[in-house]
Amino acid sequence: MKKLLALLLLALPLAGAAKAPDEEDILRRTLDPASPFYYPNLMMRYQAGETALTEEEYHYLYYGYAYQDGYKPFAAAADMEHALATAAATDLNDPSRESLEQLITAVHDAQRFDPFSPKLLNLLTYAYGALGDERNEQRCFNRMNAILATIEESGDGLKEGSPWHILMFDHALDLLAAHGRYPGKARIVSRSVEYVPLLEPVRTEQGRIRGYYFDYSRIYRNKPDDYVFKRPRTWQFNNLRPREYK
Repeated sequence: MKKLLALLLLALPLAGAAKAPDEEDILRRTLDPASPFYYPNLMMRYQAGETALTEEEYHYLYYGYAYQDGYKPFAAAADMEHALATAAATDLNDPSRESLEQLITAVHDAQRFDPFSPKLLNLLTYAYGALGDERNEQRCFNRMNAILATIEESGDGLKEGSPWHILMFDHALDLLAAHGRYPGKARIVSRSVEYVPLLEPVRTEQGRIRGYYFDYSRIYRNKPDDYVFKRPRTWQFNNLRPREYK
């Protein structure tokens, strides 16, 4: 039993050169119409499926979203649940065209609030691939990997002082799922950071790792006063054999 994320993803490092988001820099550059990172232009290129977006552009695209009116991390729950329910109702081994088209529609609805969800991009990769639409399959696959790489480049995740920065709770779980690592119950360690232990520690070049740190501060500062935090549920696909990418 494996998650589709783990099956589809390219080999991504779990540590590398950290590029922690500089909030003042991101805000200044994404709001400046003369900047190459002006946010409306970046989002337009992303939504058009442009493949030429660089790592730096993805950095400003992902973290700049926290300053956009559309960033409502608690508004996405209903549409996300609907997308997952639609996926659960799909026969993954022998899906009908109608069920795949319904899945794509449900995922696009959820993307209105979370355009960078690796989970949603993963579902689209599967659905387009099953329909034989290789162009959109590859686009969604590339976006998914680029978003996960952007998160991983924000820190090493190994210490409270160098956490991975995320925009949604789901993104942390998706990142771990992409590497076949299963989270335990998260605990808050500071005003902006949570520690997510692994159910099974792993041995890496960095040593024995028991868990990872995530910066959730962008979510917290967008929390409605009456909202009670709920952890997202994980999603698993069974027995999928997506095509290999070279």
